[in-house]
Amino acid sequence: MKKTIASKEYKTLVDWLIKARQSKGYTMRDLAAKLDRPHSYVGKIEQLERRLDVVEFVEYCNALKLDPVEGIELMKQLKARKL
Repeated sequence: MKKTIASKEYKTLVDWLIKARQSKGYTMRDLAAKLDRPHSYVGKIEQLERRLDVVEFVEYCNALKLDPVEGIELMKQLKARKL
């Protein structure tokens, strides 16, 4: 079994978060400030060097004003295509 950080589903989820950040005009530093984290936190997540746990994912989505369920549904759709 592949580690989740290397999975296509996780990469798709992170891409979804990146696109949302960019569409709102936020830099990585802007988002890090909203999350009260160092900018390297966002950088490592976006470069797939660090995995978000479920609580962090929800916080990340809240900072971007995203519904976390949308990201989960996106991953579910990808997983269903594999079956």
